[in-house]
Amino acid sequence: MTMSLIRRAMTSLGEAGRHRRRPPLHELFPRALTREGLVFAQHIREGRFQRSLAAIAAASAVLSGIEVGYQHQRAGFGNPFMYTPLALTPPLVLSGLAVALGSRAGRAMLPAASALTLADGLVGFALHARGVARKPGGWRIPVVNVVMGPPLFAPVLFGVSGYLGLVASFLRREDDPGSRLLPRWARPRAVWRDHLPVRAARGGVSLRHELREGRFQRQMAGAAALAAVLSAFEALYSHHANAFRFRVQWTPVVLGGALGAAGLAATVSREAAHRALPAAALLAAADGALGFAYHLRGILRRPGGARHLVYNVVHGPPPFAPLLLSAAGFLGLLASLLRRERR
Repeated sequence: MTMSLIRRAMTSLGEAGRHRRRPPLHELFPRALTREGLVFAQHIREGRFQRSLAAIAAASAVLSGIEVGYQHQRAGFGNPFMYTPLALTPPLVLSGLAVALGSRAGRAMLPAASALTLADGLVGFALHARGVARKPGGWRIPVVNVVMGPPLFAPVLFGVSGYLGLVASFLRREDDPGSRLLPRWARPRAVWRDHLPVRAARGGVSLRHELREGRFQRQMAGAAALAAVLSAFEALYSHHANAFRFRVQWTPVVLGGALGAAGLAATVSREAAHRALPAAALLAAADGALGFAYHLRGILRRPGGARHLVYNVVHGPPPFAPLLLSAAGFLGLLASLLRRERR
């Protein structure tokens, strides 16, 4: 009798505790907004966000194309290769917007435009490195020549838009009902599947299929880590030229390094991909947006301000350079929502 009374009392206390428990975080937001957010996260996990990522790639191409354009205008387009980013930006923007609107022609054009943009960014990085080497002293005095030479990692910002477009070209649209409707060339390629062990059979899954299924977390985390490290290094030598006048100029160096470490950890640890990576990526993305605002303020504070906007943008702080860190943060956030590769 006594034991039954104790059990009833404990049960009632447990139910009261459950009633007093705080609601989940998603219940604090409007139901429609929460539902859309959960649906979008589920689409990312399943690789069904082609239109969204294509639109983001197009927007990134516009910003990076403007950045490269006025940087090369400052150099007087001394090399004919400087015109290639301006020529490749419109095809990527148009094909990305076409994919976002559901056009089949856009889906056919996007892979080629994205691959050319990514290759152009890598070639631009090599040319900028050669420009540093051709300055007096070359790489023997990198502190001076990297700061005073062409921005070494600026072409990477242009290449990121190509990488996003290339990934988007392999994904499925948001309205794709499921993987059972995949074309034959995108299905797992497992020869003699019934006669192989499970681990060996999974090794036969094509990379294209895993991209379409949203299973490329390690690849995206590695790309985020690389972009973050390059962005941190560029912020280091760019702000060193300004003698780190403001303390906030140290934040992209610190947060870029933190995101790089979290991205590398996410390539080997699922726990790091779900905990450390999204936190570091969110801070890096916010810091890049803050740097963009600071650079705009620096442009408006130059003599003439908005009245001589074109001149001040060309000769002032690069407004879109901090967005490379935001792009790295976006890649990290995207990687944290994806599923891991089977291989």
